[in-house]
Amino acid sequence: MANFHLMVQGTTSDAGKSTLVTALCRLLAQRGLSVAPFKPQNMALNSAVTREGHEIGRAQAVQAYAAGIEPHVDMNPILLKPNTDTGAQVIIHGKAIDNMNAVGYHQYKHIAKQAALASYYRLAGQYDAIIIEGAGSPAEINLRDRDIANMGFAEAIDCPVIIIADIDKGGVFAHLVGTLDLLSQSEQDRVIGFVINRFRGDLSLLQPGLDWLEQRTGKPVLGVLPYLKGFYLESEDAVAHSPIKEHHATKLNVVIPIMPRTSNHTDWDALKLHPEVQVTLVKENSPIPPADLVILPGSKSVQSDLAFLRKQGWPEYLQKHLRYGGKLMGICGGFQMLGETIYDPHGLENAQKGTQSAGLGYIPMTTRLEKEKQLTQQIGKLIALDEKTTVTGYEIHCGISRFHHPITSLIELKNGQFDGFISHDEAIIGTYLHGIFDHPEALNSLLLWAGLNPTDTFNYDHYRNTQIDRLSDNTEYQLDIDALIERCKRFRQ
Repeated sequence: MANFHLMVQGTTSDAGKSTLVTALCRLLAQRGLSVAPFKPQNMALNSAVTREGHEIGRAQAVQAYAAGIEPHVDMNPILLKPNTDTGAQVIIHGKAIDNMNAVGYHQYKHIAKQAALASYYRLAGQYDAIIIEGAGSPAEINLRDRDIANMGFAEAIDCPVIIIADIDKGGVFAHLVGTLDLLSQSEQDRVIGFVINRFRGDLSLLQPGLDWLEQRTGKPVLGVLPYLKGFYLESEDAVAHSPIKEHHATKLNVVIPIMPRTSNHTDWDALKLHPEVQVTLVKENSPIPPADLVILPGSKSVQSDLAFLRKQGWPEYLQKHLRYGGKLMGICGGFQMLGETIYDPHGLENAQKGTQSAGLGYIPMTTRLEKEKQLTQQIGKLIALDEKTTVTGYEIHCGISRFHHPITSLIELKNGQFDGFISHDEAIIGTYLHGIFDHPEALNSLLLWAGLNPTDTFNYDHYRNTQIDRLSDNTEYQLDIDALIERCKRFRQ
């Protein structure tokens, strides 16, 4: 079994759980320990595919990267992907089992808990340390019954807990004291300390509050982590803000609609971070600015998101955009939207079976949503633009698309198959490949296609790694990691 384990819980969503787990995974790995991340239950539309073809939360894939190991389905055994305001696709051990509403899933939790425990114990038998991430807040009274995401799981495996809070949101002492107070006595006893996240300013001015917090709760403040300006880490769920860059530095304008069920929004992170590209995210009821390239992103509910785009006036905008020489790209669900028809015979994304929607009509293609989800990592060549250009990515989709007549494929995959589409005038491309911009060769080729000749090569993987190092270096400076390890080992002794 693992030498020690630790669970990071937060006072709220977006308190910093994922980032702290990422930092701890990197720091423990640097100490020569084999360490694995683990999240029993994740609710997110941003997912990743493991080498074995299993779907897990994107955050756990990033945390595994920080630990220097390959992502595995046991690191996130339960993934919930919302497809309505009250329902979600339930994914157990990397495979979708059903769509459930909140009440139905609550009844299913006793089965889901066994899946989570099985994954945890498999990891614990392989690694020196397991760093566990909670979900939301442990103090949600209405969710305490049958909890498998926070204290319910910590109690099941008898695990010490850190509670982290974001001071940048305000009310940090109320968050921490209130969260602790709403826990049962046994749950309070397993909290070994607090971490305050995203602090900016003079720490000496915060010290009286820290002293009061420790005296009030009897729990130590293990560290105060600084606000890292310009810090980047792949977002777990919420669509991350795209910064406005200096006008003189950017040479390509990319516009992306944000739909109610937009998924895999890390697809455009490499574009967002590229110094010569300005990415503008257009939300509901917002004006649509001029663009060199429009990207229709992935979607968990393609037909309803396509209806949303129509209501927002995107079809008319795209017609004008293409007429004036703009480029258009669809990724996964966005690729399906560019076709002629989307058919849902099994009711996978709709309340009724057999729902059919007209696509935007730019690609001679029909998509049929099937029960078996396509989950694969891919590597290939971007043959439509440069046959020597390497492209990497992953597929997550239920749709099976068929073309009505011969077309030009965008990518030749290593397995000999083909993916995607490029129009005869090269104005429109579509692909099922998520992460298509991540490889530096593919990024350069796609930017050239879109109208930008990059002055330098941007390496997304290198940038991500330097950001994780920056995070871990700052965390080590503020937290006594060796003392934290000893606290975890002594827990329950």
